[in-house]
Amino acid sequence: MNTDKLILRTRFVERACHWFMVICFFAVALSGLSWFFPSLNGLNAVFGTPQLARILHPFFGVLVFLLLAFMFTRFVKYNLLEPQDRLWFRNIRQVLAGKHEPALQVGKYNAGQKLLFWGIMALISVLLVSGVLIWRPWFAHLFPIPVIRIGLLVHALAGISLILLIIGHAYLAFWVKGSIRGMLTGYVSRRWARTHHDRWFRQIDSKADAGKGGE
Repeated sequence: MNTDKLILRTRFVERACHWFMVICFFAVALSGLSWFFPSLNGLNAVFGTPQLARILHPFFGVLVFLLLAFMFTRFVKYNLLEPQDRLWFRNIRQVLAGKHEPALQVGKYNAGQKLLFWGIMALISVLLVSGVLIWRPWFAHLFPIPVIRIGLLVHALAGISLILLIIGHAYLAFWVKGSIRGMLTGYVSRRWARTHHDRWFRQIDSKADAGKGGE
């Protein structure tokens, strides 16, 4: 692939972690939905049998948490809210309409992506804690029945909320042309970067110019 006119946005280890996490989350989400909605009971076949689903669901859930924790360490510095993010919020209608004027001073991730990032990290933490409370036969016996009932309710609500956030994330990735390719190859076009993340593009461009000047 000719990368002369492209910008590296996501490194291989981050992409590999992301897609592996997607596969694991897909399995966990489907098995979880099969218990939450009786009409979807057949979804627990994602792990082979209902019995295996009961056993493997929490282990895969912990794996999803660990993968997201790794991604947190890689991306948190880009997802801290900044004063420039107010401009994105003030122009949310133009953003949703696909308009890119005026320039919104967007860094590597926009304000909406940052909120999504923190929402996903918060919900996966809630799922981990509540999941431990209800995890039989390992931990559930350590807690009284009322606590387990609350844990079941919180786990279900957090799970549904996280699934909805992930669906929203996937929809927006397809909606913004070039985003999926960027997460598959790691590269985005200079035009894409300039259009959707103008401040980040200028930062990358200035570093490239500085590097050329030092040659």
